[in-house]
Amino acid sequence: MLGSPIQMGSPRPVYTAKVLSDPATAGNDAGGEGEPHSRHREARLGSTDKELKSGAAAADSVRTVPGTPRQRGPGGEVMDAAGGSRNPLPRPCHVLVLLNPRGGKGKALQLFWSHVQPLLAQADVSFTLMLTERRNHARELVRAEDLRRWDALVVMSGDGLIHEVVNGLMERPDWETAIQKPLCSLPAGSGNAVAASLNYYAGYEQVTKEDLLTNCTQLLCRRLLAPMDLLSLQTACGQRLFSVLSLAWGFIADVDLESEKFRRLGEIRFTLGTCLRLVALRTYRGTLAYLPAETLASRRGPSPARAPQAPADTHVVPLEQPVPPHWTVVPEQDFVLVLALLHSHLASELFTAPMGRCSAGTMHLFYVRAGVSRATLLRLFLAMEKGRHMECHCPHLVYVPVVAFRLEPKDGKGVFAVDGELLISEAVQGQVLPNYFWMVSGYRESPPSLKPQPSPRRKSQQRPPPAERR
Repeated sequence: MLGSPIQMGSPRPVYTAKVLSDPATAGNDAGGEGEPHSRHREARLGSTDKELKSGAAAADSVRTVPGTPRQRGPGGEVMDAAGGSRNPLPRPCHVLVLLNPRGGKGKALQLFWSHVQPLLAQADVSFTLMLTERRNHARELVRAEDLRRWDALVVMSGDGLIHEVVNGLMERPDWETAIQKPLCSLPAGSGNAVAASLNYYAGYEQVTKEDLLTNCTQLLCRRLLAPMDLLSLQTACGQRLFSVLSLAWGFIADVDLESEKFRRLGEIRFTLGTCLRLVALRTYRGTLAYLPAETLASRRGPSPARAPQAPADTHVVPLEQPVPPHWTVVPEQDFVLVLALLHSHLASELFTAPMGRCSAGTMHLFYVRAGVSRATLLRLFLAMEKGRHMECHCPHLVYVPVVAFRLEPKDGKGVFAVDGELLISEAVQGQVLPNYFWMVSGYRESPPSLKPQPSPRRKSQQRPPPAERR
């Protein structure tokens, strides 16, 4: 059990603390700042922040029972026992914090005590702090842990640790119940895309570093939950895994993985990696196919059947078979990049999907064809910081909302990055599992239904040419 470090085989200490209710005392005990949230920061949060506060205050009296199994709706979405939306976290509550002390610039533990713990103290959130020691350590922990001990699992690192936690939960014998344990993302890595997306959904302005950490901690203190989609992936070698953020192939995957050696630089590692990869720009040959969201909306089939061993992928067929005839097939060609993205951000300073949050069960699919110049590609990535890259009207950039895709590399070049984690280059396909797990979020309503939504940026979105549509 987690409360016994010796049984875990871990020489590092496990910190268990009931946080004090007096913020001044808590700040002194932590050896950090007693008031990390400045007045000008309060002002920046604005009316959305006040709304969240009032909503959380009204919900504080509602307590959920930790570990209570939830039901799924007819489309596979998570529901509570009464068939409605999930209650907020209880007050007081006890959470397990999984923290990677080597994430980002290696200051996650220091940031926890100086920026997170004082806010938890004020919000009556107690915690057990566990430091991860190696790759897949968090995955092993949640796979074996008695989850009934915790009201939520808090992941303080980058996107890779959330990936580990979700896949560990999905590998449990009781995965259907385990995946419904609420999760919280506190950014302390170099990418922090999930945290940045949650920050955006809550209505906050785009911020990074300590400001982003403070915002996400305050979301935890307010205890609101929202359902999130999960991307189910299958590979040619038979591997099954789940993504909470993205699958990238080509330029983005290369930058993500090749910049690992610059991890100590923090978020600037991606800027440096982008510049280096632009100098030696590569192309990747392959075939891409996808099921557009608008096609599915007009071809709704029966509800997914319950799968006892794993969630069923109802929109895809085995990889050795051709894709269904109602899918769109992009002819074999050279790509610069392909990106399937569940959320708004690809990093804390990369607002990749300015068209807004996807409908439930839908993901953003971007690809860039070969032939784009280095100057244009650089301009796209610079514009992405503010979400203006779709306004560049680049003819090589294509965007379409989809519910499933298949990507088949033809020359073995390149690698896949799934939530920033390496996956070998082979045929892969995936589909979105709608509203599949819970996360702490300021987004107080469920995502819109699976229906194409109008967007104010519609004219600037690059859609597939007629030759590729079926």
